[in-house]
Amino acid sequence: MSENYDLAVIGSGPGGYVCAIRAAQLGLNVICIDKRGAHGGTCLNVGCIPSKALLHASEVYNETISSSSMGINVENVSINLQEMMNYKDEGINGNVKGIDFLFKKNKVNSVYGAAKILPNNQINIELNDGGEKLIQATNIVIATGSVSAPLSGIEIDEKDIVSSTGALSLESIPEKLVIVGGGYIGLELGSVWSRLGSKVTVIEYLDKIAPGLDGELSSEFQKILKKQGLEFITGTKVSGVDKNAKGLSVNLENVSSGELSTMETSIVLVSTGRIPNTNGLFDNSLGIQLNEKGFIKTDSNYRTDVKGVWAIGDVIEGPMLAHKAEEEGVAVAELIKGKPGHVNYNIIPSVVYTNPEVASVGLTEEQLTEKGLSYKIGKFPFMANGRAKVNKATDGFVKILSSEETDQILGVHIIGSQAGTMIAEVAVAMEFEATAEDLAHICHAHPTLSEAIKEAALASDNRALHM
Repeated sequence: MSENYDLAVIGSGPGGYVCAIRAAQLGLNVICIDKRGAHGGTCLNVGCIPSKALLHASEVYNETISSSSMGINVENVSINLQEMMNYKDEGINGNVKGIDFLFKKNKVNSVYGAAKILPNNQINIELNDGGEKLIQATNIVIATGSVSAPLSGIEIDEKDIVSSTGALSLESIPEKLVIVGGGYIGLELGSVWSRLGSKVTVIEYLDKIAPGLDGELSSEFQKILKKQGLEFITGTKVSGVDKNAKGLSVNLENVSSGELSTMETSIVLVSTGRIPNTNGLFDNSLGIQLNEKGFIKTDSNYRTDVKGVWAIGDVIEGPMLAHKAEEEGVAVAELIKGKPGHVNYNIIPSVVYTNPEVASVGLTEEQLTEKGLSYKIGKFPFMANGRAKVNKATDGFVKILSSEETDQILGVHIIGSQAGTMIAEVAVAMEFEATAEDLAHICHAHPTLSEAIKEAALASDNRALHM
C-alpha cells in the first residue's frame, strides 16, 4: 500500500528543498526525495558551496603571500591541501545539517533513493539502503537539477581527466591544468588552482571567455585574469586527450584555420556546460515532453504536459542558477496552493566568484542592440574610487545601461571587488523600475565601493564627480 502526499518533490537542491519547505509552510503534506544521500543537490555538495570555500581559502593564501605592500610580513607561508579540503568539507556538512534542521522544523518528510515517476502520479523509489518504496502524490515537482555535459572523445575518470566535481577534490596541486571551456565554472576553478600554484590554460571554442557576459565586461575580465597568470586559447576546439608516460596530451584544432596542435598537461578539467538531469526519471510513454536540448517542457506556470507534474530549476529552460531555481521553487509551491506565484526573469543576477568578481543583471549591450533599443552608457572605474584605492582593488568598473528615452535602467554590469554583493542594489532598483537618475540621487555611504554605482549613474548623464 502506497503512502499519500499532497506534494512530492524529486531533488533536494536549492529549488527542491526550498519548494518543499514553502509548500509545508502553506500546510501541504510534503515528501522530498533525493538519491544523493545528502540534501542540497549539486550546488551544496559538489558545486556552489565547496567551490566558494576553495575560492575563499585560495584568496586568503594569495593575499597573505602578497601582503608585504601593506606592511604585513609573513614568512614561510605554505599550503596544506588536505586541511584545505577538510575546511571545504566542514562547510558542506554544516550546510547539509542546516537543511536537515529546516526539514524537521517544517515537518517535511524526506527519503534517500532514486525516484521514477509512474502513471497516475505514483512514484517508485529505489531506496539507497535497499528495497523499494511506492508513494502517491497529488502533485509532483521535478527538481533534479543538471549534470556535467560530456565532451565527445574525452572520457572523464575524475582522476586525470576531471569534471568540476573532481576538480574540487584533487589530491595534489597539479603542475599544469588545462580547462576545456571558458565559462563561469571553469574560470572559478581555474582561479583556485592558479592561486595555489598551477599553471592554468583555458581552452575556449568561441572567440571570447564567459560568452554570456556583456562583451566589454568579458574582454576586461580576460585581461585581468591573464594579468593574474591564467592563459587563454580562444577559437579552439579540443578534439581529444591522450595519456602518456609524462601525463596528458591535449589535442587542439583551431576553429578558423583547422590547424592542429597539442599541449602537455598534468590534469584536464572538462567544463563545457551542464545538461538537464532527467535520465531514468520517467518513461517516454508517461507523456512528459522534452525540447530539442533535453529540457522538460512546461507552461508559464511550470506545468508539464502531465496533470499534477511540475518542473523547476535546471531541468527547464533558463539560466542554470541556484537562486533562479529557489525563486521557481517558491513560485510553484504557491501556485500549487492556489496563490499567485511569480518569478521576474528579467531581473535575475548572475555572478562569477573570481577575484575580482563579475556580476550582471538585465540586458547586455549586445542584447540591446539586437532588440533595436536605444540606450545610454554610464561607466565608472574602480581606480577612481577612494575605498578601492586603499583596498588595492582598483581593477574593473561599474557599467549602467539605461533607456535613451525614459532613463529606466535596462542592465548593470560590474567587474570588481564585491561585485556579487553590489549587484543586489541595482537588482532592487530595477525591480521597482528605477531610472539612472534615481540611483544618482541616492546617498551612498563614504568610503564604500558602492559609491561607484552612484558615479556610474551620474556618468550616464555626463555628471560623474570623481573622474
